Amino acid sequence: MNLPAQAEGCLPIITVSAPESRISWPGADRLLAPPALETGRSGPRQTPARATVRRVSTDYPRQVRLVIANCSVDYIGRLTAHLPMAPRVLMRKADGSLLVHSDGGSYKPLNWMSAPCSIVEEAPDATQADAGVTALWRVTQTKTGDQLLVTIGEVFSDHSHDLGKDPGLEKDGVEAHLQKLLADQIDLLGEGHALVRREYMTAIGPVDILARDATGASVAVEIKRRGGIDGVEQLTRYLELMNRDPLLAPVSGVFAAQEIAPQARTLAEDRGIRCVILDYDEMRGVDPRHMRLF
Repeated sequence: MNLPAQAEGCLPIITVSAPESRISWPGADRLLAPPALETGRSGPRQTPARATVRRVSTDYPRQVRLVIANCSVDYIGRLTAHLPMAPRVLMRKADGSLLVHSDGGSYKPLNWMSAPCSIVEEAPDATQADAGVTALWRVTQTKTGDQLLVTIGEVFSDHSHDLGKDPGLEKDGVEAHLQKLLADQIDLLGEGHALVRREYMTAIGPVDILARDATGASVAVEIKRRGGIDGVEQLTRYLELMNRDPLLAPVSGVFAAQEIAPQARTLAEDRGIRCVILDYDEMRGVDPRHMRLF
C-alpha cells in the first residue's frame, strides 16, 4: 500500500485495523478493501488485516509559560539531584524545554531540561494534597529518558504568552567588525602601513590581516575583542609558519584588541609581538562624549 508523504511535525504510528476501517490521514477518500478469501488445500483462509497509518502531531503550544511558585525539583537520570521546596521561577519555553530559576545565579538556571522533551502535568494524590502539593510536572527528555519531577506547592503567579518568531541576536563590535574597520584604517598600525589582504590563509588557518609596514616588511595582525594568552599563542603559531615562507619573511606580529590582559601583553612583548589597543567607537566615527553627563 502506498502511504502519503509524512507531514512535518508528525510521527507515523503503525496500527492494525479491522476490515472496512477508514484510512485516518486527512483527505483519505477510500476504504481498505475487505479481506480476501484464498482457497488452499486446507480450505478457504482469510488474508491478514492490512496496516494503516495514524498520524500523531508533535506540535506544542507556541507559548512561554512563567510560573512563580513554591516547588521542589528532582532530577532522575545519569545522576540524581534534589532542590528542596522553596520559591522559584519555572519557565516552560515554547520549544518544550523547562528551566528552574532562583533569585540568584544571574542567567544560569538551577536545573533544566533541554528540548526535545515532553511535559505531563499530574494531579497530586491524597497524601500529597494534604501536604500542600497542588500539581506535579513530569518532564521527560525524549532522547535520553532523563526526567525532572517538579512538585509544586503554592502558586504565586502563572502567566502564558506567545512571543512569536524571534529575529535573532545582532551583535555589534564583534571581531569581524573590528577586522573590517582596521583594514579600512590600516594606518592605525603606524604611518606607512599598507593592507595586503584580509583573512590571509595559512596551512593552519587564516590570519586576520596581512599588511606591510613602511619598509615593505610583512606584518601579521591577529584581532580580538578581548586579548588573552590564547590569542598570543595563536598569533605565535602563525608567525612561526609564515616566517618559513621566503616570499613573506621576515614577518612581524601585531596583537590588536579592544582590551588586552596584562599577562597576554607580557607574553606578547616577550615574543617580540607588538600590542595595539583598538577604540571601536572612534574607529566607526562615534563620539562617546555625547553619552556622558560631565
